[in-house]
Amino acid sequence: MILLNGMDLTLREVALVARQNLTVGISDAARRAIGRSRAVVDEKRGAGAVIYGLTTGFGKFADRHIADADVERLQKNLIMSHACGTGDPLPTDAVRAVMLLRLNALSRGYSGIRLSTMKTLLAMLNRGVHPVIPEKGSLGASGDLVPLAHMVLPMIGEGLAEYEGAVLPGAEAMARADIPTVVLAAKEGLALINGTQVMTAVGALAVYDALQMQKTADIVAAMTCEAQSCMTSAFDEKVHALRGHPGQIACAENLRRLLEGSRLSDETIPGKVQDAYSIRCIPQIHGASRDAIGYAAGAASREINAVTDNPLIFPDEDEVISGGNFHGQPMALAFDFLGIAIAELADVSERRTERLVNPYLNNNLPAFLTPNGGLNSGFMIAQYAAASLVSENKILAHPASVDSIPSSANQEDHVSMGTIAARKAAEILKNTQRVLAIELFAAGQAISLTGEDKLAPATRAAYDVLRKDVPMIEHDTVMYEQMEKCEKIVRGDRLVPAVEAVCGELN
Repeated sequence: MILLNGMDLTLREVALVARQNLTVGISDAARRAIGRSRAVVDEKRGAGAVIYGLTTGFGKFADRHIADADVERLQKNLIMSHACGTGDPLPTDAVRAVMLLRLNALSRGYSGIRLSTMKTLLAMLNRGVHPVIPEKGSLGASGDLVPLAHMVLPMIGEGLAEYEGAVLPGAEAMARADIPTVVLAAKEGLALINGTQVMTAVGALAVYDALQMQKTADIVAAMTCEAQSCMTSAFDEKVHALRGHPGQIACAENLRRLLEGSRLSDETIPGKVQDAYSIRCIPQIHGASRDAIGYAAGAASREINAVTDNPLIFPDEDEVISGGNFHGQPMALAFDFLGIAIAELADVSERRTERLVNPYLNNNLPAFLTPNGGLNSGFMIAQYAAASLVSENKILAHPASVDSIPSSANQEDHVSMGTIAARKAAEILKNTQRVLAIELFAAGQAISLTGEDKLAPATRAAYDVLRKDVPMIEHDTVMYEQMEKCEKIVRGDRLVPAVEAVCGELN
């Protein structure tokens, strides 16, 4: 079980809760902090204080006073009116991550929500009641109001939720799971939806997957290096130390270890002066993406433990302060950068695939990696598919964070588009995994034609994982079926451990 306190949740724990249904609780310290914060809200309400979202309307309506008798109705109206999402539902793992991150932020005790209301959301997460959250509709400031409102709807008996494989009316899903719905008290609707948890959840899962994919990209690239009899001198430690970028140094070390013992690649190759950029510059290209992914991981790690709603309750100072922590700009920039970095891994992977299939570039391998070209097309169109995915990534990599559009009668006159940035990064990630799968497929074919007995021990381990599922292609076959098997290898948890069992843990 993970006990939330709002301060030390990790990306790995987010992935475990989102994808493996790890149980979650609220720490005792967090419970005390939540109680202190709520006491301030009740005190201020009793004193008739004017507080945004508690005794006033929202957005441009911040100057409208709300009578004490209407405070609870105000919170319910907020949720219903803000649930304006559109598009396909977010995947279940993203929804679970959203719920987890909102609970974690509320656990810090600066939001004024009741512990009982948080327990309702916690029970939904632990029992598998997953609100249906449309993927589109958020401007990323004031936070993720629209999708988070959809998260709250089943809590109040509205909207839709998925439970035990069926999409049900929210009230029915809650009843089947034996979770009572709630009547939101003062400030609770705002506390639940005013934050960056949707963009952060989607982006954090993409970051986590990108961190895992870095190693896979290096392994697949090393296989292509061997199929192309690359010169390993380009990966010499001295070369990369002179430039000093951590990602570049780490990637070069990976390649040296992956290629150690190869009889296809060597420091010098007779008749060759140097390799093409897509081979020779793998550390520089992969390394730059590594550094960018690392930046995004740092930003996401901070944000999953951040308090991002408004107004904030400071019990020790007896203050309620309106600020702008809900603004998604820090994550918008990070996730745009993440998408660009991941896209470049696909870009260079496709170029290596092109070298493998092109008879003018592929080190005397058969054209399109088929022994009987003409009758067979071999890997000709597999490269087309990779090129298509790369071109789609180029469009998706256009930054969302440079855009803004005013809302709420220009009260909210600059927004981040951070949720769009996160969703784009997640889609770029999927495309890049597919491009790497195609390179893995082609590299394996090239190695079969060249001689797998000459591989380095580490790349031989990778080759053996591939061949357990995907045979050498002797004659034309239905290619997408084999490509999907390769994609499962790239996305799965067998390739990297098999290689690391031979060469040690990769960077």
